[in-house]
Amino acid sequence: MTNTINPTDQMPTNDSTLISFDHLIINANLATFSAQYGFDIYRDNQSANQSNDQNKSTPYGQLENAAIGIKDGKIAWVGTHEQIKPHLTHYKSDQIKDVYGNWVTPGLIDCHTHIVYGGNRSNEFEARLQGASYQDIAAQGGGIVSTVSATRAANEEELFAQSEKRLLALIKEGVTSIEIKSGYGLDLETERKMLKVARALGDKHNIHVSTTYLAAHALPPEYKDNADAYIEQVCQWLPILHSEGLVDAVDGFCENIAFTAEQIKRVFEVARSLDLPVKLHSEQLSNIGASALVAEYQGLSSDHLEHLAEDDIKKMAASNTVAVLLPGAFYTLRDTKLPPIEALRKHQIPIAVSTDCNPGTSPLTSLLLAMNMGCTLFYLTTEEVLAGATVHAAQALGLAKKGKIEVGYDADLALWDIARPADLAYQIGLNPIKGVMYQGQWR
Repeated sequence: MTNTINPTDQMPTNDSTLISFDHLIINANLATFSAQYGFDIYRDNQSANQSNDQNKSTPYGQLENAAIGIKDGKIAWVGTHEQIKPHLTHYKSDQIKDVYGNWVTPGLIDCHTHIVYGGNRSNEFEARLQGASYQDIAAQGGGIVSTVSATRAANEEELFAQSEKRLLALIKEGVTSIEIKSGYGLDLETERKMLKVARALGDKHNIHVSTTYLAAHALPPEYKDNADAYIEQVCQWLPILHSEGLVDAVDGFCENIAFTAEQIKRVFEVARSLDLPVKLHSEQLSNIGASALVAEYQGLSSDHLEHLAEDDIKKMAASNTVAVLLPGAFYTLRDTKLPPIEALRKHQIPIAVSTDCNPGTSPLTSLLLAMNMGCTLFYLTTEEVLAGATVHAAQALGLAKKGKIEVGYDADLALWDIARPADLAYQIGLNPIKGVMYQGQWR
């Protein structure tokens, strides 16, 4: 089913409006992910016993033979190609992008990454292939301790240069917004350095970067067997870094090999006092109440979730917390415990999909491949994974004006040489990007 455009849903379409845009995209097929154009993954399930077509959703919120008007970096109008065609003579050629029937989606959003880090752990990958356990690697100074040491040792310029390569790989696949976490410093100086590098990457490459404070990621060697004392430091550093404009959200690793729910709660209380949103690495290896905790704090997202229980899913539904699935880590760790997809669907939890790009468990710099993995490993639909890298990923970062093609939203767009939206999750290794627009400007 392909939706049609209702002109009453648009801003007034008089001549003065239709000749006032900064840029036009014409002759386009759109995957809007907007409810205004029928996008609603769960509506068909609700209406399964009803025959009224008005109760059925439109896959991807798709519109064919459409056009977009852009003004001041925002989507100002969405209409038909035929509506705008008589007015094209008012525009210069460099203001018009004829996409010849190709598909336009919102710019992709990678909502869970650790791309800023120093060092390389491919040696550990080799060791695991030869039978070494994580415990063996850790005993030899590997694992997260290795990354912490390398990140602490690198200066800002070195850290920027290493991390930039990973960011560019994502940008080349249509990513226009990304979350970047700290958490490989585990001291004030290095946490600050990581967050400053994340900001600098966004400034240089004209991409939206949401920075997340993740000092509660692991226990540094200098606090061995003294997690409570370390958490106290984490709580003290947060207001300092927030005052420097480096923190957009707060995260933690709540797990039996990391920090307890009570310890994370102390960090969340500081975040609440600073009016910062929270999120959490939850239920990756066990269930110790992490998703229930993040729901209690009206958290943006709960991430990983292989061991998530249905009672906690209900709490996530009540708090409108997004489930962020990370198939790259599942793949790399050869996990066999699937996230509870059917229960998430049953309770209509928004599902996001991300790379989880990190040096140890998900050295993945392709959001397109993460979407394919979401389908093949987690049995998500192509519509679910594409929504998970656009509209639901935006929600997971609290980005109210990104992730949709809709009037008033940021003009962050990706142009694809594909036959249908499902191709983005179906193809493996082929990058069909044709163009990327960020804040109304083509790259």
